[in-house]
Amino acid sequence: MLLYCRPGFEKDCAAEITDACAAIGVAGYCDARPGQAFVTFHALPVPARPLIADLRWSRLVFARQLLALGPAVALPAADRATPIAETVVGLAPGFSDVWLEHPDSNDGRALSRLCRALRTPVLKALAERGVATDVTDAPRLHVFLDGSGDARVGLADPRNSAPWPLAIPRLRLPRAAPSRSTLKLDEALQTFLGATERERLLRPGMRAVDLGAAPGGWSWQLARRGLRVTAVDNGPMDPRLMAEGLVEHVRADGFRYRVGRPVDWLVCDMVEQPHRIAALVAGWLRRGDCHGAVCNLKLPMKRRHSAVREALARLEAALPPSARLGCKQLYHDREEVTAAVVPG
Repeated sequence: MLLYCRPGFEKDCAAEITDACAAIGVAGYCDARPGQAFVTFHALPVPARPLIADLRWSRLVFARQLLALGPAVALPAADRATPIAETVVGLAPGFSDVWLEHPDSNDGRALSRLCRALRTPVLKALAERGVATDVTDAPRLHVFLDGSGDARVGLADPRNSAPWPLAIPRLRLPRAAPSRSTLKLDEALQTFLGATERERLLRPGMRAVDLGAAPGGWSWQLARRGLRVTAVDNGPMDPRLMAEGLVEHVRADGFRYRVGRPVDWLVCDMVEQPHRIAALVAGWLRRGDCHGAVCNLKLPMKRRHSAVREALARLEAALPPSARLGCKQLYHDREEVTAAVVPG
């Protein structure tokens, strides 16, 4: 398997996928070089069916993308498209799409121009061999240039993988947003909630509490969807946001604040140890003070994988009936991950 991750988190991604495979009875080893922004997992012995059929991308925290890894393809400078097309002909009758990608690292981004230049020749070479690239419900073909001079061919199930090329959502920072942190919540809502869920669970007039809100990036993201937000922070809020009338600023300690009646959403992006944030959010869930929650978990320098597992165990124990828990290191996260409790 091939997994994309944030540079510097290869070790955590490798530990996670090794644990996930062990849980389904599969042993193996990882190639996880620091800074390369991807991990390969090699099963021993090679299983009879693709491993990704038994794994869920949505349940992996550090993996941005999950691919069944095919053969490596040497790319002669004179004609790179033909070897790729000849290699993938037998992998599937057709594909739902073709993505040419590179690692999200400093070295990898230097390959972006080559990826763009190769797309049209690869599509043409596949068409000449009768391989369709717009087949509904077919696997998606990934051609991954890793900087070695070869391409790694992989397949993804569109229902079990990130829906964006490079696993990076293309979000623009709105001029009116008080801070860049608004993109973290925007990405979280698009990652953990489907389109119909966003319509149902983020309706105008719903109520939310934002702990550690200043200057208001997360509050703004909720208010722009019409939610009424109580922003809890001793720091100042953005004046333009407050002038819109959907956000009430309460100067209080986020760990001590309580609501008089339940709210639809609790969001929290405070700089604190992950186990303290998990315990705080779990308390809100247990008391029934909120129906859903999104929180950011700042990670320690070491034991990041185990710190995430411990925090998620706290949240899992407090889940309301029919709710589900998700956690991802989002593209807009840095030394952190984002967890979400989605109401049923």
